[in-house]
Amino acid sequence: MEIGGGRKLKSTETMAVQSVTRSAPPPRNRSKPITFLQNPKIPFAASLLFADAVLVALIIAFVPYTKIDWDAYMSQVTGFLEGERDYGNLKGDTGPLVYPAGFLYIYSAFQYLTAGQVYPAQILFGILYIINLAIILLIYVKTDVLPWWALCLLSLSKRVHSIFVLRLFNDCVAMMFLHAALLLLMHRRWNLGLIVFSVAVSVKMNVLLYAPPLLLLMLKSMDIIGVFWALAGAALVQVHTCELVILGFKNDLFSRVSTGQFHTRLHTYQEPSILAVSSSISGLSTSNSSLNQYLCPRDLQSFCWLLTSYYLLCLRIIDGASRHEGGLLNFLHSRIVSMKLRFALFFSSASPKFGKSSSSSIKILTKEHIVTTMFVGNFIGIVCARSLHYQFYSWYFYSLPYLLWRTQYPTLLRLILFVGVEVCWNIFPSNNLSSALLLWLHLVILWGLWSAPPEHPYAQDKPSSRKHK
Repeated sequence: MEIGGGRKLKSTETMAVQSVTRSAPPPRNRSKPITFLQNPKIPFAASLLFADAVLVALIIAFVPYTKIDWDAYMSQVTGFLEGERDYGNLKGDTGPLVYPAGFLYIYSAFQYLTAGQVYPAQILFGILYIINLAIILLIYVKTDVLPWWALCLLSLSKRVHSIFVLRLFNDCVAMMFLHAALLLLMHRRWNLGLIVFSVAVSVKMNVLLYAPPLLLLMLKSMDIIGVFWALAGAALVQVHTCELVILGFKNDLFSRVSTGQFHTRLHTYQEPSILAVSSSISGLSTSNSSLNQYLCPRDLQSFCWLLTSYYLLCLRIIDGASRHEGGLLNFLHSRIVSMKLRFALFFSSASPKFGKSSSSSIKILTKEHIVTTMFVGNFIGIVCARSLHYQFYSWYFYSLPYLLWRTQYPTLLRLILFVGVEVCWNIFPSNNLSSALLLWLHLVILWGLWSAPPEHPYAQDKPSSRKHK
């Protein structure tokens, strides 16, 4: 009986211990809020977002609106809504429309929401500014490149605030979609990210500066079939966006041919402007609002070819992102060989093993590597740009702190470079000194990125020392 009673007592104690253990909350649940509170970036980013929202409201209320392109946008959209599909006839105060068709759809919605009035449009763009800043802060918090205090640099640009809420440029919309696409790519949502990226391109084609590094990332993280389907989804967005304009163009062209009026308007239909928007880029440098107009020859085609060659040469900076594969050229060659091998396996008797071999070759890229590659590729395009208008600052401002902290420069030099770039963009009109200084600052940042040690691109192959950081 004692033994039985002992067993009974032991089982009772065991049950009591188990009940206490089960009732206690798991340690994993306790660690989550501690981690949240211990990360100073999250509360600081939230407070920064709130403070910037107040600042934007004050700017809209007290700083006069600057009339540049909004009225022209509304005139072009009005012609589109009235049925005009010839880009040569969609005109405003600044001339004919030169933006892709996605611009027409989005700004048609803006006209519906604001009735074409400036003040409601400023409120709308203030909301877009806060949404864009929230996306950017998410990118910075998840990549863990900047110290928490450096996040405030993202809200200190006088020029960027002006571009969003005082000038209402379409660059703001395009970059908001681009940053949203980048956030999706960081979470390996490649197909959806490509669709959002294509939407950004349909608003303004400067987003194509991100295309070369994006293709490189896709080749590193997806097989060739996945790359094809992702690109197909992006292409469908462009086709759908252009559909109404192209159909209207064809119908109008057919009616003019049938009525014998085609010869009188032949110059208008030599090319649908929606598919040839890039032709307008050559005329950008003729404006006095270009920051680098004093350094760039205007009518020299050889200079354009020189810039293009320099751009392609500088893209080899991304080679640093592929050094783990033996360099960019070796990496691309290995992808071509892998594609040939997969097609050979697919049509051979070893096809049952094809799925296993293809899935095992896919690697997961780190968030830092994705953001670095995208930001660096775009920055190289900015450095090599023939013309930089003031609204173009929004193309790369939000990547500047990230790029500066990717260099090996001391913190003081990083801050000096950041302030120097901001000062150059706030000098109006530009002069020889500001143009030369901006180019020099860009080259210093580019050299810092070039000379920085390469980061490890793949998550599962990261050294163990990085896991504890």
